Amino acid sequence: MDSSASSKSVLEQPTATTNAAAIADLLGNPTAQQEPVGKSPRRGWVWFLLFVSLFLVAVFLAPRLLEFLPDANQAADLTGLSVYTVQKKDLKITVTEEGSLVSDENVDITCDVAGGATIIWLVDDGDRVTEGMDIVKLDASVLSENATAQKIAYEKARALMIQADKDHAAAKIAVEEYREGLFRKDLRTAESNVTAATERLQATENTLAYGQRMFRKGYITPQQLEAQKSAVARASLDLGTANIALEVLTTYTKPKIITELESMRDSAAARLASEKAALELEQIKLERLEGELLKCTIKAPQDGLVIYANSRSRDRETEIKEGTSVKERQVILQLPDLTKMRADVEVHESKVDEITLGMPAIVRVQDLKFPGVVTSVANRPESNWFSTAKKYIVGVRINENSETLRPGFTAEATIIVSDLKNVIAVPVAAVIEDGEEFVCAVRDGEGFERRVVMLGKSDDRFVEIVQGLEEGEQVFLNPEKVLGASLSREQEQRSEWSGRPERKE
Repeated sequence: MDSSASSKSVLEQPTATTNAAAIADLLGNPTAQQEPVGKSPRRGWVWFLLFVSLFLVAVFLAPRLLEFLPDANQAADLTGLSVYTVQKKDLKITVTEEGSLVSDENVDITCDVAGGATIIWLVDDGDRVTEGMDIVKLDASVLSENATAQKIAYEKARALMIQADKDHAAAKIAVEEYREGLFRKDLRTAESNVTAATERLQATENTLAYGQRMFRKGYITPQQLEAQKSAVARASLDLGTANIALEVLTTYTKPKIITELESMRDSAAARLASEKAALELEQIKLERLEGELLKCTIKAPQDGLVIYANSRSRDRETEIKEGTSVKERQVILQLPDLTKMRADVEVHESKVDEITLGMPAIVRVQDLKFPGVVTSVANRPESNWFSTAKKYIVGVRINENSETLRPGFTAEATIIVSDLKNVIAVPVAAVIEDGEEFVCAVRDGEGFERRVVMLGKSDDRFVEIVQGLEEGEQVFLNPEKVLGASLSREQEQRSEWSGRPERKE
């Protein structure tokens, strides 16, 4: 070392020593000799504030510094990861759900007893019956008692009606009897009395005239003449009485008696009509009760297979069985038409809007397949106390007849929602949701490219790509592993919960 260098080093050494001492004095040199406690408390606080500042800088600046570093994913070895070559294909979008078979046309067997009744016997579910065969018996004990009491009431009403009918007939005869019999007899008697009184008056007058001549000749005494005069006066009075009696009979007695008799006749007629109405009412009640008794035994209206009318939501208390109380007009049994069957399947609320009437379907029953078509979609979900999921009943009519199909069989219906032809589709595992976007990891040479795609319709395996991919490109089947740190923690959790991407509307 030359002298100039030595002199320079010597000159710089005090300065460096001075700077180190200043920094150590400012920050507090842990290697320096510690001063007694209480003399320099500021140095501990300075080290603490420096540590907090460095920590905050690392937290806020580290993500930004990583942006300037090379992408580790681009440099990763992707040779062992599965890829799928994008190609066009026919994609059939389906909804597959399970349900049970029912008949499209059923003859409903209902309880027609007024007020309902209790089932005391019924045929077994699934039995074959013939027309006219007893299939249900309802409790008729109360109806039988009521019918007996009504029978008694009916007979009493009939007896009163018979008596009223006889009274009315007698009243009618009484009117005619008086008008054509008694009155004519009384009239003739009165007229006879008038005639007799007239004759007696004429005779007494003749006797008096003869007596007056005899009195003048002195053949009779004055007393005899007076007696003859008295006889004439009595005969005159008797004639007047007979005339008055005849007048009273024709003017007053006849109208009065005829009015009284006609009143009795009309009253009897009214009473007869009342008793007839009462009898008819009692008869109607009796016939109704007897009809209700007949309704307690239900017969098969036609040949068929018996199915209990138990719905999915029916609880155990109202289940069709012996001892169950049924309401009036409630369906007890059904006789289904086995040539017209359909499958009622439960479709989740997330898929029901995709289904419309007329969509084709395939119905699987046991090992058999049948073509079908959607004929009904419920407008409200089925109530289920055991699940919060809302499901709608979709009816799929089976277009073929089979003797093996029976109501109640488990059925699986695959409804063809869309039949896409020659569209770009990739496995659902190749698409992942990142925030508001759906992305794929597309192979780019030895690395990959994050590609935003627009989804169309999808089934359980493939999803239609409307925009974002071209035929022949290769996509990784595990985009989450390839994209890695570019996914948010929220998306990583969502990817863990769901293996199928949702379609973006």
